Amino acid sequence: MQDDMQTAAAHAMRRELAPGRPMSIVSPTAGFPPTYSVVTFNAGAEIYAPGDKAGTFYQVEFGAVRVHRLLSDGRRQVIAFHLAGETFGFEADRTHSFFAEAITQTGLRAISRPANGEASPELLTLALRGMLRAHEHIMMIGRQTAVERISGFLVDMADRQGGIEYFDLPMSRLDIADYLGLTIETVSRVFAKLRSAGLIKLRSIRCVELKKLETLRSLCA
Repeated sequence: MQDDMQTAAAHAMRRELAPGRPMSIVSPTAGFPPTYSVVTFNAGAEIYAPGDKAGTFYQVEFGAVRVHRLLSDGRRQVIAFHLAGETFGFEADRTHSFFAEAITQTGLRAISRPANGEASPELLTLALRGMLRAHEHIMMIGRQTAVERISGFLVDMADRQGGIEYFDLPMSRLDIADYLGLTIETVSRVFAKLRSAGLIKLRSIRCVELKKLETLRSLCA
């Protein structure tokens, strides 16, 4: 009986997602109620696109997600990154306004909006938290220098992963540039500047160690 329920849930999630997107079913984990099993998306796979039917929320079980929009001149603006344990996909309308893509191999758990349209207090809290983060992002881009933006970005990545001192950045330098409103050359130059100042250490192209976290915080305060 339980296997039949999980199979039915997986079919339901496939109906919510556009056909042809790479995915595979894995066993459920803790988080959302077990409405759906976890679905795995390959790196670069599209989760939804502008105009796709909304009404499903997604919790990241592992991996990372990039939400972006294409501007009229062809440029890309990354709106948000979502890491393990975070939730996205909230929309005011019946269709999505942005693209959502898996940055690395990513597992998502989905839960549909109730038929009466009422969200639980937990979902409302998550939606408001996402709205607050979006507002902070707009203020950061509008007011801060390149050094302040990248310092703030690194501190935010650390805080969202439990305040750890070193971590892997799943996103590319180009992703970071499109998120912070900078060029990729500027991002690389500021990373080099922070490293020379002893504020960060690059253990690899993706792994960053924050050597002086409080100094970085002061730069973006």
